[in-house]
Amino acid sequence: MADPVVIVAGTFDTKWQELSYLQDTIKNAGVAVQTVDLSTTNKASRADVSPQLIAAHHPEGVEAVFTGDRGTAVAGMALAFKLWAKQNVESIGGMISAGGSGGTALATPALQTLPIGTPKIMVSTVASGNVEPYVGPSDIMMMYSVTDVQGLNTISRKVLGNAAAAMAGAVLHAPAVVNDVNEKPGLGMTMFGVTTAAVQLVIEKSKDEYEPFVFHATGVGGRSMEKLADGGFFKAVVDLTTTEICDMLFGGVFAADEDRFGSIIRQKVPYVGSVGALDMVNFGAPPTVPAKYADRLFYEHNPQVTLMRTTPDENAQMGEWIAGRLNQMDGPVRFLLPLGGVSALDAPDMPFNDDKARASLFDAIRSNFTETNDRRLIEVPHHINSAEFSDAVVQALHDIS
Repeated sequence: MADPVVIVAGTFDTKWQELSYLQDTIKNAGVAVQTVDLSTTNKASRADVSPQLIAAHHPEGVEAVFTGDRGTAVAGMALAFKLWAKQNVESIGGMISAGGSGGTALATPALQTLPIGTPKIMVSTVASGNVEPYVGPSDIMMMYSVTDVQGLNTISRKVLGNAAAAMAGAVLHAPAVVNDVNEKPGLGMTMFGVTTAAVQLVIEKSKDEYEPFVFHATGVGGRSMEKLADGGFFKAVVDLTTTEICDMLFGGVFAADEDRFGSIIRQKVPYVGSVGALDMVNFGAPPTVPAKYADRLFYEHNPQVTLMRTTPDENAQMGEWIAGRLNQMDGPVRFLLPLGGVSALDAPDMPFNDDKARASLFDAIRSNFTETNDRRLIEVPHHINSAEFSDAVVQALHDIS
């Protein structure tokens, strides 16, 4: 491919009408289009790029895609298409697909590989449910198809037409890139409602040196930050809110994955971290809390979010896990312990104030942390949301960047 074009991808053997409708609508808006067939039946194709060509990008060859078994074939084609998209990323101006659960699983891994800001749309029958596995840490627009993606009718034409128009509009009216000679380096940051004050103070005190990019620590938020860090987007990371570790270890809904901190380890990005909101595990509405936690201390953050206070034993587990990951970081690291409390709820006269739980967390980190010239543990005798703690964070940032 030469000039950037919009990719219309999907299973052309079963969704030819719908995908062609997307193609024609986008093309009629004045945008170049290329069709890519993700069918797993190994038949001749009417698309610009055949499924055989895509399948050839699988590390184990086309035989790993055209297996005759739907499950392994879909997984194989999804991987092959993801690798094809990576190879052609510079010439992809946007990507759109439409399908059911299988078609969504085929297309979205490739959509996730495209850079943030490249238009990417998935029209899907499963878009009104849990879309996190499909969207991941990317800016995919999921559009619910309403009717099944099976033929054209008065409803599907409207939905698909809106998706095609959105894609064409995003390509034709992309925001202008402004090259500012005074552009500041990027600073990745993590925040939760209960650490907002800390993050805002750090932003205010570092605004003349950095452009802040704040990520909501909801599991996918941390992964989004780390995806950008892996891409070299940040000069440094201020990761004050590591609460996603709680949910990962104890079954909460805003969980990190086992690769949390992985981008810092791989890229050696200058890193300032802390233990923000490790006093809580996040669940949905009260009825969704697992029965095994029935006797625990809870706080209703809102009708859809229930917070559970972490125990001393859970804090010890988190501290050991975090220290183990910190010890793998070979770049400049400063990890701060706010001895006065780790969130707005973990403070005097607040519901999650717990000296024993905090002490257990801090002791586990201290005893497992390996200090070097570049990797240091800093104890701050103040609350995480205090001005004094933000001063210590900014000083640590200056020390390593």
